[in-house]
Amino acid sequence: MKSIRRLAITLAAPTLLPASAWALEPQSVDVFGLQFTPTLAVKESYDDNFRELEHQKESSWITSITPTFELLAEDRNSAYRATYEANSDIYHDASDASNTDHKVLLESIMEFTSSHRLKMEAGYNKIEETADTAVEQENDKYHSTHVGGVYSIGSAKANNRLDFGANYEELRYDNSGDINADEERDTTALNAIWFHRLGGATNSLVEVRHSKYDYVLKDSPRNSTTDAVLVGGTWDATAKTTGKLRVGYAKKDFDDNSRDDLSSPMWEVGVDWLPLTYSKFSLTTTRAFDEGDDGSDAIKNTSTSLAWAHGWTERVTSTVKYEFGTKDYEGQDRSDDLSSIGLSLSYKMRRWLDIGVGYTYREDDSSAAEQSFKRNIYMISLTGSL
Repeated sequence: MKSIRRLAITLAAPTLLPASAWALEPQSVDVFGLQFTPTLAVKESYDDNFRELEHQKESSWITSITPTFELLAEDRNSAYRATYEANSDIYHDASDASNTDHKVLLESIMEFTSSHRLKMEAGYNKIEETADTAVEQENDKYHSTHVGGVYSIGSAKANNRLDFGANYEELRYDNSGDINADEERDTTALNAIWFHRLGGATNSLVEVRHSKYDYVLKDSPRNSTTDAVLVGGTWDATAKTTGKLRVGYAKKDFDDNSRDDLSSPMWEVGVDWLPLTYSKFSLTTTRAFDEGDDGSDAIKNTSTSLAWAHGWTERVTSTVKYEFGTKDYEGQDRSDDLSSIGLSLSYKMRRWLDIGVGYTYREDDSSAAEQSFKRNIYMISLTGSL
């Protein structure tokens, strides 16, 4: 039986840290039989274009304070976790951009037998975005709630396994007036995956997905359904390589007959290669339809990420990451070529304290007027725990 802590590692985005590189090791305390784990991150950064504008750029020093609290409960056949995170960004040169985000996540895993498991989660986010906003000089403000789960049939070592997933999400904006009112929506997503074990930790898979987008705005032309079929596989620790591969085809059908339906090949690829226990190379590439923005029907988003993380000593780790991609705005004569490069260095000062420095450069070369930008971010951070 996996604990929910192990489950979280499986579900979260892949870490860039090599297995042997030292990182923060938070300690828990017992609170009425629950494991309580607090962490605190403090970051100071300078951002020379936090609104991501081509002209009239705004720059500022930013102090970010991020406390996180986790409660974990486990027994023989189940585990439950509650996580709360607050992120307060203080913009010293632009007080109107200052904001505090809140995130709450509840997770559970229940193993009824070795062949029947249920994972569930529910979450609430209250967020403010300073970049790529609907109105210049004003944050996009929204909150979202979601609930979902995955029911699995078949043991981890069975020749065949089935996953059935469902998720429901509501997105609402908190800006004044009708700002972003056309973006508010309810999303229902269903999927089913058949895994077939090829040997060892290698599996082939076939997946079908169905998503329905219902916009709050009456008679919204963006109401649609998206269906996709994918094939691929997963492999783990095979010749120092771990990966997942899904390739297939997606079709987006609009309820509004005046809009052209969309279709495109899609893929999701993620590969990690560890030539050494303290050095890790990662490749991620995806293509999918995102919901429309800035008046578009939808956005065909293609992105690729390359990263290298290396543990120079037991205390010092560096990470280099390069990302590039294209956003094609369907229904508009607009295409954006985006790229970014990030460099970071982490020093493990104590078991409970990490120090980090980093630099990120982002660029958007857009075919639309006034949509291109260049952005530089410099930062230093402290992350502590018990």
